[in-house]
Amino acid sequence: MIVVDTNLIAYCWLNGPHTEAAQAVRARDPDWHVPILWRSEFRSVLAGYMRHGAFGLRQAQHIMSTAETELADAEHEIDSRQVLELAQQSKLSAYDCEYVVLARALGAALITADKAVLRAIPDVAMNMQDYLRAG
Repeated sequence: MIVVDTNLIAYCWLNGPHTEAAQAVRARDPDWHVPILWRSEFRSVLAGYMRHGAFGLRQAQHIMSTAETELADAEHEIDSRQVLELAQQSKLSAYDCEYVVLARALGAALITADKAVLRAIPDVAMNMQDYLRAG
């Protein structure tokens, strides 16, 4: 079981330079967990891709639907008090703190490419390459 952030979800479901690594993370541990927030963040990523002409509405809807189906049983409500406490302590965004709070609650690693999170929370956060090397 691992917690993944929206960047990792996007890397996994949208073809790009990090797709292979993200899919290797998923192959190593397909038990991905996320705060419900991921849906809004991923919709925003997909909207950006549509605005830039990478794909149209139907493809964006299909990608969203596929990701929602894959992650449906792994979504979690997050304790707002803990998120705000961590945001104050770490200076990370509340969005980023949701992933960290979830990882701590589940006793799982947070796999992310977010450099600020990796620097601020090294006891929980790990990048894809280090996770895959830890094998």
